[in-house]
Parts: sequence; C-alpha cells; structure tokens
Amino acid sequence: MTLTAAKRKTRRRRAFTKGDRFTLSMFVGVPAFLHIVWVWIPALLTIALSFTYWNGVQLSNIRWAGLANYDTIFTASAQFWPAMRNNTYWLLWFSFIATPLGVLLAYQVDRRIRGHKIYESVYYIPVVLSLAVIGIIWRFMLGPTGLVQVLLGYPGIEDAIPIFGNYDINTYVILSIASWRHIGYIMLLYLAGLKSVDPSLREAAAIDGATEWQSFRKVVLPAMKPVNVIIIVITVIESLRAFDLIYIIYGTSTGWPILGMLVFQNIYGQSASMLGAAYAVILLLLSITPIVFYLRTVFRDDV
Repeated sequence: MTLTAAKRKTRRRRAFTKGDRFTLSMFVGVPAFLHIVWVWIPALLTIALSFTYWNGVQLSNIRWAGLANYDTIFTASAQFWPAMRNNTYWLLWFSFIATPLGVLLAYQVDRRIRGHKIYESVYYIPVVLSLAVIGIIWRFMLGPTGLVQVLLGYPGIEDAIPIFGNYDINTYVILSIASWRHIGYIMLLYLAGLKSVDPSLREAAAIDGATEWQSFRKVVLPAMKPVNVIIIVITVIESLRAFDLIYIIYGTSTGWPILGMLVFQNIYGQSASMLGAAYAVILLLLSITPIVFYLRTVFRDDV
C-alpha cells in the first residue's frame, strides 16, 4: 500500500505540464512576489526604522534610538491616548450601531419588503464612493454656509453652529458620516451571504412555529458563520484605517485625532520623524489582531 501510494504521488507530481507551471507562476508566484515587495518589505523596514532617530532625508543620519520613540508616544505624546479613544469610539459605534443596522437592512431587503429597492439603492450609492468624497460632500453640507445650517436657521459664518469645532457634537457627526458608507458595505456583504442560505431551512423553522427573530437567530445566523467572521474582521479594520474622512474635514490639525492621522503628521513634511514609524507599527499590530482571529477561525474549521 505504501509503494502504491508513493507511485500515485509521483504520478501526480509529474502530471504538471509547462503550461501548468507557467499558470501557477503567473497567478501565484507573481502576486506573491509583488505582495512581498510592496507590503512585507516596507512593513519590516518601518518596524526597523521605528527604533531609530531619522528625519527621512539622508541615510547617514540614521541613529539607533531603541525604545525611545515608543516611550515618547506612551508617556509624552498629548495626542496618542485621545487618538486611541477616538478609534475605540469608532470601533464601538461600528460594532453596535452601524454593523447591526447593515445586517438588519440586508435581512429586510432579502425578505423583499415594500420599498426594498429604494433602501438598497440609497445605501449602495455611498459604497462606490471613497470616504474622501463622502467627507467633501458632508463638509459642504454641514459647513457654516451649508444646507444643514440654512435649514436650522443659522446661515452665515458668524451665526453657524460649530459642528466640527465642538467635540461633543463632531464625534457623533463624524461617526454618523462614516456609518453612511459602512452600513451599505455591510448590507451588500450580508445580502450576498443570505442568498447562499438554503430557503428550506427557514421554511422548516416557520413550519415549526418559529418567529422571524427566532428563525434569524437560530437558523440564519449560524448558517452565516463564515460571513459573520469576515464582517467582524472588516468592522475592526475599518475602525483602524480611518484617515481620509478626518483629513478632509480637519486637514493636518488635531481637531479629532486618530492613529492614522498621527502616522501622517509625524512622517510627512518638515517635521518628519520616526515617531510616525512607531505609530505605524502600533497601528499594524492592532490591525493584525483581527486578521489572526480570522485565520485561526478558518483553519480550525478546515481541520
């Protein structure tokens, strides 16, 4: 049996033709090479540079700093902990408000309730736009001379409500603007997953007397486990990679600090320093966590 299995394995190895090897090299080797060159090498260089002093100009000016950059961030930076707080707010808002709303809309659209095409279109439009474009739209809408100020009866710069200048207000405004796109994104993902659920499962639950909520919680939700894991990962990553919306609204100021903005502020321009690299490493570690969770879940299910 062992010799037979070895012969079969040998025959399988010899079955690859030149065309197969070419296809594998083009569709596996080339993407892997580009991924290493454009993702992993810059990431490893960023990690190395986070332990140095350097202004980003001449390589001869690089000096070893040890953990000094990280010590500065954790003990002396006035923006790091507010940025962590804001990213945490972003994560909690997405986790308990935006993502559940996206799932609920997907479930209702899948049931083909009245007006489902309208809901689908309204929440799909922001998905095709970048957060930068969405930020521009809402900056004009909520600005001192924007439509919202006019409707509230406060037109003009002097009388306008400082929506983006008041932390108690702008936190909810920014998270609501970001949710406009995130809800549609989650809706599309979950709607695609719902299409793969066997309708007979819900029909059997209905025959057994299950309500809509019971059918969703005990039948649909377990069947959607792979999609649920992906949505959790996407929600965490989206809360960490937030940058363009804040940049469009506040520029390089510290009106509403987040980790992505701190990376940009400390690594770009005349004030460039390797504090930006250290911020990037912290952001990288936080981003890798949900990916590791996803991979562990996938591999555990495959075993």
